[in-house]
Amino acid sequence: MSVLRLATRRSPLALLQAKLVQAHLGLHGVVAELVEIETSGDTQLDVPLSVLGGQGVFAVEIQRALLRDEADVAVHSAKDLPSESPEGLMIACVPERLDPSDVLVGRSLAGLGPGATVATGSPRRRALLLERRPDLRVVELRGNMAKRLSTPGSNGVDAIVAAAAALERLGESDLVAERLDPTWFVPQVGQGALALEARMDDLDTLLVLERINDKDAFSCVSAERAFLRELGLGCSVPAGAHAHMSGGVITLRGVMIGVDGSRSVRSSLDGTNAEALGTQLALQLRDDMGGGSLPGWDQVS
Repeated sequence: MSVLRLATRRSPLALLQAKLVQAHLGLHGVVAELVEIETSGDTQLDVPLSVLGGQGVFAVEIQRALLRDEADVAVHSAKDLPSESPEGLMIACVPERLDPSDVLVGRSLAGLGPGATVATGSPRRRALLLERRPDLRVVELRGNMAKRLSTPGSNGVDAIVAAAAALERLGESDLVAERLDPTWFVPQVGQGALALEARMDDLDTLLVLERINDKDAFSCVSAERAFLRELGLGCSVPAGAHAHMSGGVITLRGVMIGVDGSRSVRSSLDGTNAEALGTQLALQLRDDMGGGSLPGWDQVS
């Protein structure tokens, strides 16, 4: 193999992440170049993600580049991926994962007064905030990370919710007002991780990506994605799952919550088979709903 072509979004954070992968591959003697692709999620910033179609708006154009052999590897934020890869593609590698937690920027939860305004583009984050603080006013947030991080203190917004990993990669961790405990503010599936997708028949590339794969992180993300796949949804309905590995055993924690935060179901399971664990937890949470439905979950069978 001569030069490995890495497809990436053009946003500053996506380019930074792709360059980190490029550098990591370089440590293993692999030369890589970036193939920058503009996605619909990056161009339609005035439309909520739930309307655009959730995670896929940041992935589909990059995946098409792989399928057309215009790139060898797609570098994704794992949380932006739909729960299943297109036919012919597979997630081949998850490098070392950063903190999957959500954080508040601007003010801490306790520092937000009654009726304070918090901005987020995620239904999951909105619902979890309202579960703990139903008095809050939660408004839509879009744009790249620089724009988002400049939002607190302007236009009446007191704080925003962001991913701890994004701030860490950007060198902006000092902006964190509070790290939200992932045992109750359960993260988005794949948050904090990168997912490198490749063609299933491209054996040379698959072998190269094995060199930088973190097996524990790969298993944890696989369990979380199996959870999402069993629920049959993306990020338009609030749910989250977070797995961690200890001694070869995966602990997976999940949440399903009404869009208004008024009711939620939570549980956790341990196991060694990532796919089976994610599926089992999703089924258990559905059972815990007791045959009823959470607000906003009517479309989920």
